[in-house]
Amino acid sequence: MIRNTFFAGIVLMVFFMGFSSGLYAQKNKSAQQQSATWVSDNGNGTFTNPLFYDEFSDPDLIRVGDDYYLTGTTMHAMPGLPVLHSKDLVNWELMSYAVDRLDFGPRFRLQDGKDIYGQGIWAPSFRYHNGTFYIFTNVNGEGTQLYTATDPKGPWKHTKMKKSFHDLSVLFDDDGKVYVVWGYEDLHLAELNEDLTDMVEGTEKIIVEKGSGAGEGCHFYKIDGKYYITNTNYDPVCYQVCLRADKPTGPYEINVMSAEESLGIGTGWRLKDTRNGPPYNMDAPQENYVGCIPMHQGGIVQTQTGEWWGWSMMDYNSVGRVTCLSPVTWKDGWPYFGLEGNLTRSPRTWIKPNTGFSSQPKATFERSDDFSGRELKPVWQWNHVPEESKWSLKERKGYLRLKSLPAKDFWSARNTLTQRAMGPESSATVELDAKGLKDGDVAGLALLNLPYAWTGVKKEGKTLELRHFDQQTGNLVKEDINTTKVWLRAYCNFDTDKGRFSYSTDGTDFKPIGDTIIMPYQLRTFQGIRYALFNFNEEGSEGGRADFNSFVMDEPRAKGLTRPIPDGKLITLTSLADSTILVNWKGFVRPVPVNSPFAEGAASHFRILDRGNGRVALQSAADGGFVVVKANGNMAGVRIEEEERGEASLFQWQDMLKNDLMLMSLETHKYLFADPNQRSLTSADSPGTTPDRRDGSCFAWETVGE
Repeated sequence: MIRNTFFAGIVLMVFFMGFSSGLYAQKNKSAQQQSATWVSDNGNGTFTNPLFYDEFSDPDLIRVGDDYYLTGTTMHAMPGLPVLHSKDLVNWELMSYAVDRLDFGPRFRLQDGKDIYGQGIWAPSFRYHNGTFYIFTNVNGEGTQLYTATDPKGPWKHTKMKKSFHDLSVLFDDDGKVYVVWGYEDLHLAELNEDLTDMVEGTEKIIVEKGSGAGEGCHFYKIDGKYYITNTNYDPVCYQVCLRADKPTGPYEINVMSAEESLGIGTGWRLKDTRNGPPYNMDAPQENYVGCIPMHQGGIVQTQTGEWWGWSMMDYNSVGRVTCLSPVTWKDGWPYFGLEGNLTRSPRTWIKPNTGFSSQPKATFERSDDFSGRELKPVWQWNHVPEESKWSLKERKGYLRLKSLPAKDFWSARNTLTQRAMGPESSATVELDAKGLKDGDVAGLALLNLPYAWTGVKKEGKTLELRHFDQQTGNLVKEDINTTKVWLRAYCNFDTDKGRFSYSTDGTDFKPIGDTIIMPYQLRTFQGIRYALFNFNEEGSEGGRADFNSFVMDEPRAKGLTRPIPDGKLITLTSLADSTILVNWKGFVRPVPVNSPFAEGAASHFRILDRGNGRVALQSAADGGFVVVKANGNMAGVRIEEEERGEASLFQWQDMLKNDLMLMSLETHKYLFADPNQRSLTSADSPGTTPDRRDGSCFAWETVGE
């Protein structure tokens, strides 16, 4: 049993270091063997946030009958505007992309020294009305675009609108009028014309003045005769507000609906200035600073059973902006993210929505690919618009062939194929056949970010050379290889925002190359880290071909329950704050030092009894009593009683994904709390944990008996 916080930290650090090292040494596995990817559905009636542990930003969601549809920002990646479908709000499948290729000129194709990194498609508004699906979205420099379809599987029709609406949201009112709301701080409202291409002249009005507390990222609703706008602010940290009025034109009241919920994640590495570098000026992680991580920019939806749910994104460091799902509680006519007793705070794990349907746990995408299909798997997206004649799945069966085009570096390389990296940690391994490269060609595997890094093969004259480049440091590592076939691997740990590269010449033994890569969150690409396959020519000509085979994504922590709930087993609970042990002390739950006589034996042992839907009762091994939360769960409100007391005896098991745990009382909807270094009685009144997990609400648990 770990009895010391410092020792616990060392153990975890050694674990992750050893584990990541193991990734370099592990044997190459087939895509089928490595198919496990993040699934938020825990299979026990609960789900764990985020819904997708990869970039899915600016989400907008609608219900049409018994079906739910979701889309989000895709920036410069092609195809764009994914349309996802769900029956239960937790398990999603891809129906289509509304945009196959977004091509408005050279910069969309990475030509003439121009690009649309961090631009393209953003902040879509998803709506359904009278048999038609509508997606309104912005494209930088091209105004607001409209995509429509009568079937979410497509085809989608494109129409360009005559005005740009920043972070717009559209409302089809029940009187036949169609409203659009947009803006930052000062919110504008107008009516749209019949064909939805422009405003009705004379209808534009500022409905919220600057300084009111509103921000951007609107979602516009009419609920029970009132008008609601959910909206995001970024100062001093990210939070979400709700605006309410009796008329679409206002006046609007404003209320905070979601704040401070970071799910125990703090701000990681941040790129301060994207223009001056490399090397780029980075801010190191700040302990317990959350910045733009807390839930923000989302909306609400009512299920067909009457429940209300909210969704929002979180700026989740270098993995990108992720989407989360939260129960919604209405109070005094206002919607709040979270549960009664803990409003504005959302649980990491909660019972699945009651939609009348329960889908089987399933990932949205298959991420590993042996390139044997007739088309690319839909998880793949091109970096800008590709040159279609310069790639193929047909010319060599079972391989992706990329033909090189001239580029000065990886950043400007065309026909780079990408997919989102997965958290909380993942690695991508690809087999590269380089025998078709020509002089000046560079082909390999990259981490697309700013700064970027890659490992690949360079053809110089008659020789092939393995190379690794880190844009931040400018370091170029060269190693001789005597084979045309090489396996390349990139590993990312999004708990630390650091990565490593390795390679193998036999597909079995992997050797690290280069130093650790710092992966900052940055707004130049406005995306999270992406694994990327590339082939470009540094000599200014069209070169040869690179053949990629067996791309394998490996995710060691692909489940929201990293360990099964230990039903029927005895465990100990150790505070991550001060290494105290929770014990049965005179009928109360109390933290005691490791050298206390209560810390050994039955007093420190609690039997976990799974009561379904991820909810557990804790039974003391000392006297058979149950942990019960009384009244408001304040100090002395957590006791040991002879019998269970319904919800007062139940806790929602919250796996925090780092070998730690929080226990949410169903009586208070807050968390079991042991005040650090005070050795007082426990309570059940913590609203949530801090990023360092040392606030007193996070515990390490260990099985000690049956």
